[in-house]
Amino acid sequence: MGREQLINQIETLPLLPGVYRFFDGEGELLYVGKAINLRRRVASYFQKDHGGTRVGQMVGRIQSLETTVVRSEAEALLLENNLIKALGPKFNILFRDDKSYPYLKISDIDSQSLGQASKPLAEASRFPRVAYYRGPQRKGSRYFGPYPSAWAVKETIQLLQKVFQLRTCEDAVFSNRTRPCLLAQIQRCTAPCVGWISAADYARDVDMAIRFLEGEADAVHSDIEAQMKAFAAKLDFEKAAVLRNRMQAISRVLHQQCVETGDVSDCDVLAVAVEGGRACVNLAVVRGGRHLGDRPYFPVHLEGLTDDGNEREADDSCLLTVESQILEAFLVQHYVDNLAPPVLITSAPVAPHLLEALGSHQHSRIHLVTQPREHRKIWLEMALQNARLQLVRLLASEGAQEQRTKSLLSALNWVVDDPESFRIECFDVSHSSGEATQASCVVFHHHQLQHKEYRRYTIEGITPGDDFAAMKQALTRRYSLFMEMMQCDKDPSAGFDEPRRKAEGRSADAARVFPNLILIDGGRGQVSSAREAIAALGLDTTVIVGVEKGEGRRVGLEELVFSDGREKLALPKDSAALLLVAQIRDEAHRFAITGMRARRAKARTGSSKLEDIPGVGPAKRARLLQRFGGIRGVASASVDDLTQVQGVSRTLAEQIFHHLR
Repeated sequence: MGREQLINQIETLPLLPGVYRFFDGEGELLYVGKAINLRRRVASYFQKDHGGTRVGQMVGRIQSLETTVVRSEAEALLLENNLIKALGPKFNILFRDDKSYPYLKISDIDSQSLGQASKPLAEASRFPRVAYYRGPQRKGSRYFGPYPSAWAVKETIQLLQKVFQLRTCEDAVFSNRTRPCLLAQIQRCTAPCVGWISAADYARDVDMAIRFLEGEADAVHSDIEAQMKAFAAKLDFEKAAVLRNRMQAISRVLHQQCVETGDVSDCDVLAVAVEGGRACVNLAVVRGGRHLGDRPYFPVHLEGLTDDGNEREADDSCLLTVESQILEAFLVQHYVDNLAPPVLITSAPVAPHLLEALGSHQHSRIHLVTQPREHRKIWLEMALQNARLQLVRLLASEGAQEQRTKSLLSALNWVVDDPESFRIECFDVSHSSGEATQASCVVFHHHQLQHKEYRRYTIEGITPGDDFAAMKQALTRRYSLFMEMMQCDKDPSAGFDEPRRKAEGRSADAARVFPNLILIDGGRGQVSSAREAIAALGLDTTVIVGVEKGEGRRVGLEELVFSDGREKLALPKDSAALLLVAQIRDEAHRFAITGMRARRAKARTGSSKLEDIPGVGPAKRARLLQRFGGIRGVASASVDDLTQVQGVSRTLAEQIFHHLR
């Protein structure tokens, strides 16, 4: 599309909220943005000269655009976030995090009052369980968080065990207990599994625990004190002593967390540090007045960010600093998927309409504080200091990695114009006595491992245990795609298997890249197989180097095996080049073996038996296995037991029952 056609298309855009997407001449996505007014926002990119800024570079490459109209800015915010995370546009600031946040979960909370359900429930469901949880939130349970780390969740669970003595055991364990467990004997559980506590009393403990987690610690303390006095008045001193100990435990927690400040609200503290072309956003989590720790995030695609306000909506009056641009990108990508607390304390201002959109999406009001006082100011200063420290560590680490890359080039006696663009792809094969063979490919680029570009290849059609054939198949599948892309570029009429490229999860740009160095975990046999695969595709075989374990397979004695027949190269133990090679080789081995184990476990557990049943997908299968402790537990469960699992109707329960028997 020519520039004149593009301008004409912009003039026909509606004056409505929506999401816009810019593409280059090859159809690659450049940028995803949201707008309150699509026509005005998109037109603003083409109404002035942005020079050599990041926005100017992007506008110069725009050849086409697509838009999606939505009903509100909140919907635009949600759609923008989903597209950014799924597609990774080149000019969007990206926060990549492979892990979901951990939550504290209190399971099987009935919609009516606890312990007073109007319908029959399984015995375990009458006594809610507190547990560590990752994954999507489902109806019927209460979730608290997100927490910054698994440690913070587990510490809170230990606290609830000490103070409220809630159960943490699996439902399958609970249903089969005949005597109290060790936790009950050390007074960390009230043993509802053997009837030591009634459902009503347990429900009262759960209710107090929920209120405590919601920040009502003082109110819970007062209620327990009132109950203690009531038991003392009845001369029931044993129960009064239990409540006294509970009050003391709560008091210790409040004192340790310094909640005497009087602020028991939930808030997140966000501090941004920028230096050397890199940035760090440090997120500190405060729940119920308790500081639960922090977590650093390092955004990518920051090249060319300036303080010129180009990332701001066209109708905003103030300019946007680099810190604010980064912070706004974080808010969009983080809080669309994670519940935002009522208060955000930030080191830089953000647009008010962004907070309004987030609040509308979550159906709650979010208050922003940029100049906090007293203890909140201390929290922000701590977060800012941690952001700076994490950034210093990142820059130092990247400097060391850059030195390792240069050392490897020197050891190989290779001359590369730009070490920054030096790309290494490393392959390894893993199996268990020929079973569940998997090959892995890990990528090292820009002086760091690129986790998003890792790939696994399931090896089939070979003799079990034939590592040479497995390696050859993996490289053939990996680089035949590259050859097809090159041929298609030379002759568009040749056609290209686009579905296969998408199935492998590789972008068109990534599929066109051939590495500068291919590392093979193995000796001459594996290198020979790799050379045959690469030569058959007509590609350069001199880039293949094997990493052979040294005498006794001891770490630090590895030798490099070259595909062109040169003598093996043994690097010194303290060589930076050897450290880099070992790091990449070990990562390829880790990635291969974890994939192999997962595939082997799936084959051996028989979990596929459940997925073969119509109506049982991955989510229901996971809930069934969790409830009954494995495939054997599901097979031995009755139809009535199966119907207790969320999403399993009686008809489906009967199908599962008959299928597994």
